[in-house]
Amino acid sequence: MTAVDDRPTAPAKAPRRRPNPLLALLRNSWRQLTSMRTALVLLFLLAVAAIPGSVLPQRGVNPEDVRDFFTAYPDLAPVLDRVGAFEAFSSVWFSAIYLLLFTSLIGCITPRLRDHVRALRAKPPAVPRRLERLPQHAVVPAPDGGVSAVAETLRRRRWRVVVRGDEVSAEKGYLKETGNLIFHSSMVLVLVGVALGSWYGWHGNRLLVAGADHVFCNTGQQYAEASFGPRVGDDLPRFCIRLDEFDARFLPTGQPSSYNAKVTVDEDGEAPRPAEFSVNSPLRLDGANVYLLGHGYAPVIRYTDRFGISQSSAVPFLNNGDIGLTSEGLAAFPDANVDPESGERDLNLQVAFSGLYLPTAPQQAPFTRSEHPAEQNPLLDLVAYRGYLGLDGGRPSSIYQLDQQQVRNGRLTEIGAKQLRVGESWTLDDGTTVEFLGTEPYIVLSVRHDPGTMLLLVSSLGLVLGLMGSLFVRRRRVFVRMLPADSGDRTVDPANGSPTDGSTLVEVAGLPRTEHPGFADEFAQLVAAVRGDRRAAAGTGADEASASPGTGARGGAN
Repeated sequence: MTAVDDRPTAPAKAPRRRPNPLLALLRNSWRQLTSMRTALVLLFLLAVAAIPGSVLPQRGVNPEDVRDFFTAYPDLAPVLDRVGAFEAFSSVWFSAIYLLLFTSLIGCITPRLRDHVRALRAKPPAVPRRLERLPQHAVVPAPDGGVSAVAETLRRRRWRVVVRGDEVSAEKGYLKETGNLIFHSSMVLVLVGVALGSWYGWHGNRLLVAGADHVFCNTGQQYAEASFGPRVGDDLPRFCIRLDEFDARFLPTGQPSSYNAKVTVDEDGEAPRPAEFSVNSPLRLDGANVYLLGHGYAPVIRYTDRFGISQSSAVPFLNNGDIGLTSEGLAAFPDANVDPESGERDLNLQVAFSGLYLPTAPQQAPFTRSEHPAEQNPLLDLVAYRGYLGLDGGRPSSIYQLDQQQVRNGRLTEIGAKQLRVGESWTLDDGTTVEFLGTEPYIVLSVRHDPGTMLLLVSSLGLVLGLMGSLFVRRRRVFVRMLPADSGDRTVDPANGSPTDGSTLVEVAGLPRTEHPGFADEFAQLVAAVRGDRRAAAGTGADEASASPGTGARGGAN
């Protein structure tokens, strides 16, 4: 007879599902991207990627310097331009690093924030069974009031306290992780602020000569150099500025002591009003800030052509970099020598004067450099040219320098040179005259709007506060257990080592969660406070408390 196995058979195991390789790859990539190591690497790469924008000229800031770089390095410049080195902060590679860092920080902060909120809401852990194994340990007589008194002592010292029967658990130092999260969140806000400034910010530079005939209005066409974010439209804040007076004061050595510009501001919808601003105190307008970048002199030159028609122009001369404000400039008169009756114009009779202006010329030649930036002995050194200036030739040229190509091809001819003092005139070979009437001051304005400025300020403060909390706050725990009088070898008085004769004892232990060299002293003071020794709790008896029998720190081996 055949035996039949009637035991129940185990259910067949379901086949293991193989993980989707694409999902596994995405999960691992996300973990790598949101790790702290990746965030630090991306932050370093972002700093390295910003180097070309700091070393090389940028088109959005100074296109003229970019053109000069192409002229000076004809082989290297096209290669750098191909990789976006002259537009570093808007290049693809810089934006990629920027966005990856932004994503990495958010992915790193989010789980840590969730865990930190959970830890703040959680209670301190229960008292361990073997307190003597903790790095700091002491046994002292129980204070009056027992557990309640111990808990109140810890609360007064700003510990988070939980009482469980005859045991007390306390924890302190949560601001360390809070500081970490504030620091990293502030870094995200810095990136957001920079992005807002890049998208919605704009800035422009403009040279403004003093006088009622020279008024600057905030439109894109009136800027000499400007950069507008991709999200900036044509509707800029409407205001106009006229320079009424500029006061520049200098020390005897030529160093500037103060700059102050007095202007008339005409904002849209408001009556014109006077205003003042200086280098460290910009002009605050609705939607823009106006900064004072520099100043100089604009010689007023009057030219009288062969028909007796006079033209006057206040021509800004640009400082060549020395402390004495020696300046160079160009006074062009393309509409000179036009017959007033027939209106016929001879392009070969256009006139221009290339000059060097010295606010304080030396007493003796050579007159090539000013001795002081203030106008103490002004001198204007002019070189006259006649011919075709090429201003309408369709080729870009500077209004501050003569087109030397016109001189080289013979279209412009030098006809003489003359040094003029204020009020002196010079008669040219064709009977026309040029006169130096004086100077007008000019200032260089920088008008800026950056919507991310306030966010950057707040995030910078957050970076400092978060870093301080992360570096100086230590997380630690303290546990207290009430012991009965018959607790064996622990029933000793820590003050003199004598038996306590039935008094209740308190067992106190401490554990620093992070490296904390001063935790032993803090623990000794805390033990003295629990014992009721006010002098030791204040810190004067910390060493004695930690060295007394039964209260000293015991190593983990005990």
